[in-house]
Amino acid sequence: MTFSRSKNSVQHQTGYIIKSSWLIPMLDAPLSDKFPESPMWLEEQSVVIRNEEIIDVLASQLAQNKYPELEVIDLEGMAVMPGFINAHTHAAMNLLKGYSDDLSLHVWLETAIWPCEAKFVDDDFVQLGTQLAIAEMLRSGTTCFQDMYFMPDQIAKAVQKCGIRANIGLMVVDSETVWARNADECISKGLAVFDQFKHDEKLSFSFAPHAPYTVSKATLERLNTISFELSMNIHIHLHETIEETSQYLKLNGIRPVEELKEIGLLNPQLNAVHMTELNDQEITWLAESGCHVIHCPQSNMKLASGICPTQKLVDAGVNIAIGSDGSASNNDLDMLAELQSAALLAKVHTGNAEAFPAYQALYSATMGGAKALGLDSNLGSIEIGKQADLIAIDLNQIETTPVYNPVSQIAYAASREQIKHVWVAGKQLLNDRELTSIDSRSLIKKANQWKTKIEGSNK
Repeated sequence: MTFSRSKNSVQHQTGYIIKSSWLIPMLDAPLSDKFPESPMWLEEQSVVIRNEEIIDVLASQLAQNKYPELEVIDLEGMAVMPGFINAHTHAAMNLLKGYSDDLSLHVWLETAIWPCEAKFVDDDFVQLGTQLAIAEMLRSGTTCFQDMYFMPDQIAKAVQKCGIRANIGLMVVDSETVWARNADECISKGLAVFDQFKHDEKLSFSFAPHAPYTVSKATLERLNTISFELSMNIHIHLHETIEETSQYLKLNGIRPVEELKEIGLLNPQLNAVHMTELNDQEITWLAESGCHVIHCPQSNMKLASGICPTQKLVDAGVNIAIGSDGSASNNDLDMLAELQSAALLAKVHTGNAEAFPAYQALYSATMGGAKALGLDSNLGSIEIGKQADLIAIDLNQIETTPVYNPVSQIAYAASREQIKHVWVAGKQLLNDRELTSIDSRSLIKKANQWKTKIEGSNK
């Protein structure tokens, strides 16, 4: 790898060329006319960036002749691809990583997480926890994430401070929380946050009703109306476990997905998270409505929640995105590990080694996420006019040598430690594994202070 400038100048350069051994553009149709040379990747290609945008993609031997005024970042042995989009997480819960493990979902929530949140979550907790999560996500190749947590104003401030891109969920529940007294106040305060930050180009917003069992039908109907008026997504936990759907059916005489269909919430603005328990009719409804499913394989495995039928959904035409869930239930925000788990879990779930192949896994972690967030016109693939949200993965390592197929090598062999560089909107936020916008030492020190505080209260 050769840099044609100092590390410091990377942050101020208005234009540059990224030259790599492999380019993985993550197009909708890998065999498109734009990139006929290869179904999934290109070799010895360069991405030309000016300010925040990709302005050209061309053979490396031509790039310097066409753009002689621009300096070159030579990433020999590396694959360049769009940054990962973590389509579902609870970023601030990084401060509860490892706090309570090896419990089923509702026991974990009711006996450990909810009581701890009620006691400790405040503005400082959310701001620091989100920064800690962003640092981990950047070091794992994530350039955009969709969040769902309390104090969305503090999440927005953390995102602005660190330079990443995010869709911030305006969380809604009917009961009293540290954020609001009821659903009405959740909505009112959430809309105020939206108004405060809506002009930031790296921020987008969605309504985030927690789940059908914590948010009433009347509240969901109201959110459906407001979301259409503001062109905002709805981001909700749905069909996370068989126990959840069975109990909901028993109490309401209808399954949650069918209830959302009756309300009108099954539409292209819906991001349905988990979806481990689905029947064929529900999959058909999801496909017909154009809504998106967010698959969180590692969290679902750890909490024994179930397995999302990803291959059935893909076959039906449903867009799949991938999320990590929060660090308290995962216990990391490693999108490489998530997409690897998604590819493997689908195979063992279906008994079909061809299910959810490597390209589909990478696609779900990039373009699939961009589509779910409604950002696919600007993110998710390497194309002229899109934002320069890029990552470089070093495949010139023992663990990933030789490289017959860089897509498979990333999906099945690479680790997050091989992600060397990350750019968001053309600005380099990870440079040779070093964060450029975050003081790691200070962050670790403050996170450990929170650990001492929480631990001390339990003695």
